[in-house]
Amino acid sequence: MTAHFLSNGRRVLPRGGSAAALLFAASFLALTGAVAPAPALDVETRKAAASAPLPMFKDPRAALRAGIESYHAGDPARSVDALRYAADGGEHLAQWKLARMYADGDGVTRDDAKAYEYFSRLVDHFSDEEPDPTERSMAGSAFVAVGLYLRDGVSSARIAPDSGRAFELFRYAATYFGDADAQYQLGRMCLDGEKVKKDLRQSVAWLELAARKGHVQAQALLGKLWFDGEAGAPAQRSRGLMYLTLARESVSGGAADQWIVDLHAKALNAASDADRKNAVAMLESYLRRRD
Repeated sequence: MTAHFLSNGRRVLPRGGSAAALLFAASFLALTGAVAPAPALDVETRKAAASAPLPMFKDPRAALRAGIESYHAGDPARSVDALRYAADGGEHLAQWKLARMYADGDGVTRDDAKAYEYFSRLVDHFSDEEPDPTERSMAGSAFVAVGLYLRDGVSSARIAPDSGRAFELFRYAATYFGDADAQYQLGRMCLDGEKVKKDLRQSVAWLELAARKGHVQAQALLGKLWFDGEAGAPAQRSRGLMYLTLARESVSGGAADQWIVDLHAKALNAASDADRKNAVAMLESYLRRRD
């Protein structure tokens, strides 16, 4: 088994038909310079913060409960102090929640540097420790989040692009946690040859894994590859149209999803009647297996 290493030197080891016709018909009608590296986390500062308990919280677990309750009560801003205390006390859910809040500007001013810091704590921990079953999804999403920050870089947060490490983080999350978004990101990088060797076969394999888990973007990209004959094999238009239809019916048509709408419309216009009929049959079979 090949060992992979994160930039912090830690060793990372991968581990181990009517419904379809209606869905298809609905789709048919719907046609329309490098920067300085991110600063290292100040471990001593975090330890000091964790050792100075706030009087309102009995312990980190109680602070986590208080923070989550405040957030779900519609007051995310009030939840921040409690979540910070819980996060500094080692509560992984608090670290993840704060990371998401700072990444999305949810109840706090958006701050990619802080989001990166909290996500990185989870990556550092779960690079060495086995997550509980309830934490696997959270751990996988943290690896993907740090990978995306490193793939693109964020100059305002002093995060330098590092596609090589991003690829390793995606691969870890994809293989160890079975994370569909990580599998999609790997498929994209292998397809584009983005700082890694272009590998169409690997790209299709990763996209297939993500698409079967319902990852919409993976379904759309995979559908395009099969429809256009770009998947390393002769074009399979019905198969491609099936995946594009699945993706199209899962999006609202907002600006971020327009590329999926456009791909589906283009394929549907180019498809023959036989292609469409076969796509319906394949979609029925797919939905039966999924259900």
